[in-house]
Amino acid sequence: MDDIVRQAMAKWPHVPACQGWLGLDARGNWYMRDDRVQAAGPFPDARGALLRHDKLIDFIQRNYEADAQGRWYFQNGPQRVFVELEAAPLVARLDATSVHDHTGRPLQVQDCLLDEAGRLYLACDRGLALVHTQDMHLAADRVERGEWVPREVQARELPARYGYVPSPARAANAEAAQG
Repeated sequence: MDDIVRQAMAKWPHVPACQGWLGLDARGNWYMRDDRVQAAGPFPDARGALLRHDKLIDFIQRNYEADAQGRWYFQNGPQRVFVELEAAPLVARLDATSVHDHTGRPLQVQDCLLDEAGRLYLACDRGLALVHTQDMHLAADRVERGEWVPREVQARELPARYGYVPSPARAANAEAAQG
């Protein structure tokens, strides 16, 4: 986490969290979701505006973490911005010798999973990662060499099994409705 973010958190410790405003798609792209987009439907059906500003994306990715409840967020100064996830909290990128996530951090693969739609996931030291579609040929090479042995899984079971919340906004709304 950036030092400036830590300083802002110390200076303003009680800033309310933000829900529904930021989404992460299955390819590691970030989307800003204003009130109009949120009213149009849940992420990823209503995506919002694709973020293209490199320095903003780098800032988000340096300050992207999960809380104890499995809600992934971007720490924006003193405000925690919870992220809506299309598929998984991380998107795995592969090269010939390593695996890293969409933020550039290295991942240690612990398990390999294949869902009913043919999507390949990696259970890693930092959380669950969906393999980026452009890297499936590299993943297939690792499977063929026996480095990874995919286990079949149902996509709907992944959040509970790997401890993440796909939609913190929907979870917060459900909690508020219960009362």
